[in-house]
Amino acid sequence: MRNILLCFIICQCSIFAQQEAWVYLKDKPNAATQLATPLMILIQAAIDRKTNHRVAIDERDAPVHEPYITLLKESIGITYKAKSKWFNAVHVIGEESAINALLTVHDFIDYIDFADSNLNARVGAVQDKFQLESNLTDFTYGSTQNQVEMIHVDALHTADYTGDGVVVAVIDAGFPNVDTMTGFERLRTAGNLMGGYDFVNKTADVYNSTASDHGTKVLSTMAGYIENQYVGTAPDATYYVFLTEDVYNESPLEESYWVEAVERADSLGVQIINTSLGYKDFDNSNYDYSDEDLNGTTTYISRGANIAFEKGLILITSAGNSGASGISAPGDAAGVLTIAAVDGNGNYASFSSQGSVLQPTHKPDVAARGSGSYVINKNNQITQSNGTSFSSPILAGGVASLVQALPNATNAEIYAYVRESASQYTTPDFFIGYGIPDFDNALTLGLENQFNSKFDFEIFPNPVISDLVVKLPYSISSATIMIHNLFGQLVYENQLESMQPIHMEALPNGLYVLTICTATQDAVSFKVIKE
Repeated sequence: MRNILLCFIICQCSIFAQQEAWVYLKDKPNAATQLATPLMILIQAAIDRKTNHRVAIDERDAPVHEPYITLLKESIGITYKAKSKWFNAVHVIGEESAINALLTVHDFIDYIDFADSNLNARVGAVQDKFQLESNLTDFTYGSTQNQVEMIHVDALHTADYTGDGVVVAVIDAGFPNVDTMTGFERLRTAGNLMGGYDFVNKTADVYNSTASDHGTKVLSTMAGYIENQYVGTAPDATYYVFLTEDVYNESPLEESYWVEAVERADSLGVQIINTSLGYKDFDNSNYDYSDEDLNGTTTYISRGANIAFEKGLILITSAGNSGASGISAPGDAAGVLTIAAVDGNGNYASFSSQGSVLQPTHKPDVAARGSGSYVINKNNQITQSNGTSFSSPILAGGVASLVQALPNATNAEIYAYVRESASQYTTPDFFIGYGIPDFDNALTLGLENQFNSKFDFEIFPNPVISDLVVKLPYSISSATIMIHNLFGQLVYENQLESMQPIHMEALPNGLYVLTICTATQDAVSFKVIKE
């Protein structure tokens, strides 16, 4: 009898438990008018960035129809929590029956997606994502020399590329004292701290939350500056800070907060977003993601990241601190650069999350120092911390400096330069990906590409599986094409006309150098990946 009663109680609790769900809407009634006048929904800087990067302004940029949200808020048993214009969706909490009832009450709802898939409940303890990172060793003084020089961003600084004019958003867990402490005084004095928003507590006072200073430390690796003691990797960039992590609750709602923050960043003209957060296990195990779910296209946050990439944003994300347990979302998404951690000697840090064949592109992408990284905490102390949470922004600052140097490069081109500059580009692994980037080399690659483009030479597709096409300028009827492997051996040579295909299916997979020789111009070289 006791067992029967217990079962009954458990079942009753399950029936009446609060659920989280995404409610997807059918349309945006005002979208046509808003898209006809983009300044109604985007600031000029955002429009300019999209135009420069040939990114179309489409219906996804139009906001969610507010009258729909009002009706959902008024629905019995429903609590509104967040919205996404890209997904045209609203995040709600309520009993399962109340959420399902929305479909019969409101004809503007397309479908409902519950966070609990009711397929395979994966029971297990929820890892404290910041536990490892909280083990600090306090130093009165420290130096960022190693973590800056390891990725050769110091060479960009010497050339006066310090992130000036580049707009960065940091999405994290808390930013106490960023608006007052001396470690960010240089940033504030220059007018480069633009504020932000706390999506968890729904307030513009993003510095008020003291539950975590994780965001403060993350921001410091990029923007921190203490004369003769500490310099971040992009000290002159412009920064927005957004709080989306609820440190007291781990739930899919945080994914929705993140998408909201990215959408706002996009509308504000942000170019680069750093995310030192990741999601796989939740307080409610029914919401957990399996390893197979980390395929770059399943989780809400990863799908949002891929849309952000389509919109022209550069997304830098920490791989996670789960070692062999694998990468968390959105680090699995193809549209982000996922950053692993190494120590001060450039060796793989054992806690750094490893990639797998489940991801659609090679993960992690690259690595930076995340073991013993130097940060500035909320007390304005220079300390050391562990975690990919810090290798990610260290790398992101390097990217900001690179973007300043290559302002016309697309996000895809920036990703390619960073990967190609890395220490093990031709032999990537699931530990540190393509290796440790060399931003001095990445800049050289970008400048070479700009130089080549002046002559209107184009090669595509790259990477290539079978046929590679070389497009010549209109003034050149033909050219000699040579292809060498990494050992310097000539594997192909022919006189070709423009758009005449090169058959490469017989060549082994790997990296090659293609050289175009003409009678009127200097030889031009391209790196080609054969897959």
